[in-house]
Amino acid sequence: MSGFTPALSERARRGRAVYARNFGVDEATAERLMTERAGADYVAEAYEAAGGPGWHGSGLTDRDRSIAVISAFVSSGVIDERLDVYLGLARRNGDDGLTQLMVLLTAYVGQPHPSAAMQAVHRTSDPSP
Repeated sequence: MSGFTPALSERARRGRAVYARNFGVDEATAERLMTERAGADYVAEAYEAAGGPGWHGSGLTDRDRSIAVISAFVSSGVIDERLDVYLGLARRNGDDGLTQLMVLLTAYVGQPHPSAAMQAVHRTSDPSP
């Protein structure tokens, strides 16, 4: 898909695997999606970051990481498909407290962003019969 794929460092390869896992797709699909959205140069840097200790250290679980990313996104007003990816990751890792997380964030960052993010929580939830 992109010109940099053959020259990926080991750290970038680990980062690409993280994005694929987070998106719930294979690595080629993750790379295509990311490159379409952000461009090859940005993706190369994102892979390097995701290949490092933040996503590979032993002190955090993927649930912890997803909550951290969700909190950062919501605090920054990011409530689009980028948030949806991490809401899905949180759910795949057993998090059923996303509404409570938005309530907690409201206390610390104010109501506008978390209330808007609740739309994403509802939009991405799996409706139960």
